[in-house]
Amino acid sequence: MKLDRRRFLALSTAATGAVALPASLVAEATRPAGSFRFVFFTDTHLDTELSANEATAKCFAKVRSLKPEFCIQGGDHCMDLTEVPRARSTTLFDLYAKTEHVLDMPVHHVLGNHDLFGRDVRSGVSSDDPLYGKKAFEQRYGKTYRSWNHKGYHFIVLDAIAITNDRQFNAWVDAEQLKWLATDRFSVPSGTPIVVASHVPLVSAAPQYKPPYIEKNPAAAKYHGFLLGNAYEVLPLFEGHNVIAVLQGHTHINEVVYWRDIPFITSGAVCGNWWKGSRWGTPEGFTVLELDNGKVHWHYETYGWASVAPVADPLRSISNPHIAGNGPS
Repeated sequence: MKLDRRRFLALSTAATGAVALPASLVAEATRPAGSFRFVFFTDTHLDTELSANEATAKCFAKVRSLKPEFCIQGGDHCMDLTEVPRARSTTLFDLYAKTEHVLDMPVHHVLGNHDLFGRDVRSGVSSDDPLYGKKAFEQRYGKTYRSWNHKGYHFIVLDAIAITNDRQFNAWVDAEQLKWLATDRFSVPSGTPIVVASHVPLVSAAPQYKPPYIEKNPAAAKYHGFLLGNAYEVLPLFEGHNVIAVLQGHTHINEVVYWRDIPFITSGAVCGNWWKGSRWGTPEGFTVLELDNGKVHWHYETYGWASVAPVADPLRSISNPHIAGNGPS
């Protein structure tokens, strides 16, 4: 059953014995869709090598100059927290937090596969470590999947990252989160514009652009690493709702694929090809989104970084990549 505005307000002011929502939340969830700008940047892979920290700071200065109301960081904050020892991970995470202060605005964080603290046995981190896996991320940024409202829009962050029993990474949305998502869709009035963010793409044609990726680790070969393994369970939950954009990272390429009138916008990476130049023709950058009366427009921005250790890109680099579009009409 869809939760229209009248029923939403009725539930929020229910009779004695029910918990009423604060008036401020009711007002935010039911206000008309307004106009504002935000930035989606992803795959910073901040490091102490290849001038990566300097480059990230330059990127964030460019983002700040555009005056967005907030940012969504699409995951993979550092290079990386999965394989290196505990002390190195802590150093990188602290350095990222210090660098992000350049933005001086609210930032919502998405969990990436490289954000799993000590996940790989090569890190020497025990699975009993209090920061193991997602716990380090949660300590700093809160729950790995969540939602909020802003100026008449509903934003949803998904956790597309699973840790297997043999400490491998698998791109998968678990059953508990699917249940939460099925409920969260109805927390706003019917027709409310919804923006979803996920680190691993739900929909992408990226595997078509290059030869298939061959997993070198036999233990990980049976899992999903490039695209979400159970998108078929997530996508039906968007049906009947006004999802105007799905923001994605992970592949480091700039791409938009439409599926059932929804644009799945994959952003190029802040780090490009892991700080070695462009990735499949997409230079280092981020995506700027303009929301206006329930519609979405976007374009990709570069920030003028030149790698200190470039490698040849097999695809022609696009000097000024720009993809703009509108959400479903």
